[in-house]
Formats: sequence, structure tokens, C-alpha cells
Amino acid sequence: MKMVLATKNKNKLKEVSEFLAPHGIEVVSLLEFPDLPEIEEYGETFKENAIIKATEACMFTGLMALADDSGLEVDCLEGLPGVYSSRFAGEDKDDAANNKKLLELLEGVPAEQRAARFKCVMALATTECFVYTAEGACEGVIAEQPRGEGGFGYDPLFYLPEYGKTFAELDLEIKNKISHRARALTGVLDLLSDLEKMMEDEE
Repeated sequence: MKMVLATKNKNKLKEVSEFLAPHGIEVVSLLEFPDLPEIEEYGETFKENAIIKATEACMFTGLMALADDSGLEVDCLEGLPGVYSSRFAGEDKDDAANNKKLLELLEGVPAEQRAARFKCVMALATTECFVYTAEGACEGVIAEQPRGEGGFGYDPLFYLPEYGKTFAELDLEIKNKISHRARALTGVLDLLSDLEKMMEDEE
């Protein structure tokens, strides 16, 4: 099975591809479709944005499309950065700027008040114009300084007490079992299994 992942982020493509490849699913990114216009994320929730991206990617490419919208929610910041996670420090800023802003906002906040979670909603759009969603979350704490060279986004700041490491320090194999995206992707596999059974029943 081949599907398009509605992203141009190579790190995200690698993560998703490595998760789905053992299940016989080939994933390509929007980098394969340079003529596709930029998809505007105008939703107010992760779910709305995921559905927007998956639907537009499916319509343009003619392939089953998978899209995720994910982000970091920090309790003491009333859920921020949330849907603004990728542009928290500004539209033209990068991961380092976003992390810097987050640390500045949390300066002086004790560890017990730095609870946070990564949340992910995956939307699966089929060529029959149906859209399905799956969700995942991972609880953690915001570290006082970045640690680790792996991952992307807020991974160097997202600390998992039970592992004694940040997401950026975890082996990809472990991350692909416990992360918010991995849990949402497990839901996607369940959706694909259900769809396959429905198709068999209709034959």
C-alpha cells in the first residue's frame, strides 16, 4: 500500500515511514508533489488541521493521505503552545526559537509545575472521500534546558521521568513505541485493518 504523508518535514517522514514500513505501507511526502500549493492550517484544533491537510493532499495526489497535527500543551501556560506549537515564536522562526521562547516563559517555574504533554491527531483520507481520525498523547515535564541531539521540535525539552531522558535522547525504537505520534499511528493501523475488512465484506 502506498500513501502520501501531508508534510514536507523529513524528520516526520522518517519517523512515520519507519513505523508503517513493517506493515507493508510505503509513505511518500509532499516533497514528491512540488506543484501542490501550500496547505493553509486554519483550524482551531489539532483534529481540524489534520483533517484539512489529509483531505487536500488526497484530492491533489489521488492517493490515500495521512496527516497529523500535533503539538505541545503545557499546563501552567493554559495549554500553550498547542496548535501554535510550530510557530510559537513567530511564522518565520525555527525550532530553536520556539524552544527559547518556551524556556523564557517557564523561567523560575518549579519542576512540579512544568507538567506537559505531546498530543497528536492523525487523519486518514481515502480516495473514496472518507476521513477517519485517531489520537495519541504522551505525558512528560518541560526540562530547564535542552538535552539530546535526536528528534525535532520540542523534543530536547520534553523530559520523561520514567526514562530519565528527553525525547531527543531516546532511541528511535523506544520513541516509536511510546510517543504521541506512535500511539496515534497505532490507531491508524487499526483503522486500516477495519477498512480492509469492510472492503472484503463488500466483495
